[in-house]
Amino acid sequence: MDLQAITPGMYKDELQHRRDLCVAGAWLYRRGFVVATDGNLSLRLDEDRVLTSPTGMSKGMLDPADLVVTDLQGRQLEGRLGPSSELAMHLTIYERRPDVRAICHAHPPVATGYAAAGKTLDKALLAECILDLECIPVAPYATPGTPDLASTLEPLIDRYNAILLANHGVVTFGPDLLTAFFRMETTEHIARVNLVTELLGRQVLLTNRDVERLLASRNRSREASSDSGHARTAESAAADDTARNRRDLEVLLAEALRNLNDHH
Repeated sequence: MDLQAITPGMYKDELQHRRDLCVAGAWLYRRGFVVATDGNLSLRLDEDRVLTSPTGMSKGMLDPADLVVTDLQGRQLEGRLGPSSELAMHLTIYERRPDVRAICHAHPPVATGYAAAGKTLDKALLAECILDLECIPVAPYATPGTPDLASTLEPLIDRYNAILLANHGVVTFGPDLLTAFFRMETTEHIARVNLVTELLGRQVLLTNRDVERLLASRNRSREASSDSGHARTAESAAADDTARNRRDLEVLLAEALRNLNDHH
């Protein structure tokens, strides 16, 4: 299938949605965000039905007829193949976030590396990323394809639009399929830039004032901003370092006192 643009606009028929999902799958595959039969995608067809990628097929080789339709309880309504083994994760996100209409789950290499290291992408390094994602947390590890995976995500779903899955991959979501895909792409971009700064041995973070100005420009409500996770700024990183140094000093002092007492 030729790589074509995802059809713009909110009002689409089911065939257009099927084509869009196949295009997004091809994008994930060509960018190396998924390999073999990894990853899965879904979108809301309406208030009662979900269109999802099938199990056991490469996301780069999907045809509209391969896709599966289920209800919001996961019961299969259409499709010759079974739905994704991680459908429960998608349904949990849809249940908790009525504003979400599409979900991407993939394994982009650098972001997945951070997930495998248990390292949150929470540093205020890039202005463009603050405007959309700001902070990308790590959900605890759970076996893929089991209800446990959805359970580990639940505390994070309401507050974030991109989540690292420990030792597994990344899930992103949004009001449409293009936004969900872009958030996956942005997550990998953030991870790459973060890794480069770590390899260079220096990270110059945005200040609290910089971040406040960026957040104000998003024109989001005060409630949404207060509930979202915040990226670590230069000031908060310095405070963390100070607290860490103080803890280290306390440990060293305690050890020195123990050694002194032992000699006496």
